[in-house]
Amino acid sequence: MYDLAIIGAGWAGYNAAIKAKELGLKVCLIENSQVGGTCLNLGCIPTKTLIQSAKIFSLVKKSANFGVETQGPKADLTKIQERKDKIVQLLRSGMQARLKDIDLLTGTASIISTDEIKAGNQSIKTKNILIATGSRPFELPQLNFDGKTIISSNEALNLKEVPARLLIVGGGVIGCEFASLYSTLGSQVTIAEKMPQLLPGIDSEVAKKIEVILKKKKIAVYTNTDASIFKQSDFDFILVCVGRLPNNESLNLKNTGLVTDKGRIIVDEYLRTNIPNIFAAGDCTGKLMLAHYAAYQGQIAAENIARPQDMKKANNAVVPSCIFSDPEVASVGINEEEAKNKGIEVSVKKFDFLASGMARIIDEAEGFIKTICEAKTGRIMGASIIGPKATELISIFGLAISNDLTAEQMKQAIFAHPSLSESIRESL
Repeated sequence: MYDLAIIGAGWAGYNAAIKAKELGLKVCLIENSQVGGTCLNLGCIPTKTLIQSAKIFSLVKKSANFGVETQGPKADLTKIQERKDKIVQLLRSGMQARLKDIDLLTGTASIISTDEIKAGNQSIKTKNILIATGSRPFELPQLNFDGKTIISSNEALNLKEVPARLLIVGGGVIGCEFASLYSTLGSQVTIAEKMPQLLPGIDSEVAKKIEVILKKKKIAVYTNTDASIFKQSDFDFILVCVGRLPNNESLNLKNTGLVTDKGRIIVDEYLRTNIPNIFAAGDCTGKLMLAHYAAYQGQIAAENIARPQDMKKANNAVVPSCIFSDPEVASVGINEEEAKNKGIEVSVKKFDFLASGMARIIDEAEGFIKTICEAKTGRIMGASIIGPKATELISIFGLAISNDLTAEQMKQAIFAHPSLSESIRESL
């Protein structure tokens, strides 16, 4: 009998297992594929590894700007893919090593009852269950994935050749990242987005800026556009990235009486389902589908299972959003439009990277930092960044918001010069 059986060894399940073991629970972790889930195997890590190779290629091509002469740089996608696979394998091995004191079971899990799970041919008895089954790419009815021409992000990560012509359906996070990647490697990229702006939901000024920059890179961007206007035969590949769906089909949820809504598992603020000893965390709950948020949820769920008398709420609203396009985009807290919609009087300030010494030094001066502060108190409420190392810089704002810091308090900090981080102080 286990204290906790976790279904899914992705970022939510893995972090939950580690935390539960630290808290003294007897834990088993069930996975039907690879440890690391989408993030390690088909998402965050491989995507960013490929993007870094593209960034190096781009840097080499403009090396003359730095007084360094190079001749005929070439991107070898085979070697780029080999490097990606090696990094994924190394990280997976590290994760597996940390699970040495946790029973890792292979098989597709099905919940038989509130205290029994079937995994493959094994029957597992447990006091508590944590569902962390992740998500998969959403498929459009008119563009069914065939793995050959119409592909998801899964296949886009493993292309053997750079496509000459690539249509990306969906201009969200995944779409913009792959557009930057394959455009840099030589593809003629077209983005079709049904919403009025790229990256729906982010600050509109940032969205307009990324659109302008992508167009400068010869990427054709169509907003307010349905992909059906394009002829499929005009493209080598059609990458559909219009969202993700929770993975819950194999769990036998209907027979357990567990409440779901359009596939997502409904949980309360403590990550409990309607069944007291069954919890859920990560993408399968349909909340923020971000690896770092899944890890946070998984750890909170494990703590609540281990300490039912002292449960914590999973209510941290300060979650950074990061897009590893070129340039990078990141945000945290509320943006200007959200503040207006909520009737919050705010002070909006902006700093352009054109005025940053370090941005000029590294030749990445396009973009800006935009900060949102409460007008009366000066309390920092949100920030949006487009530009160099935006995904790193945003965490400083996350820390400030989490601790209710004001702009004046932040300005008392001494940032190193020259650095990109000093742009944060300037933006306030």
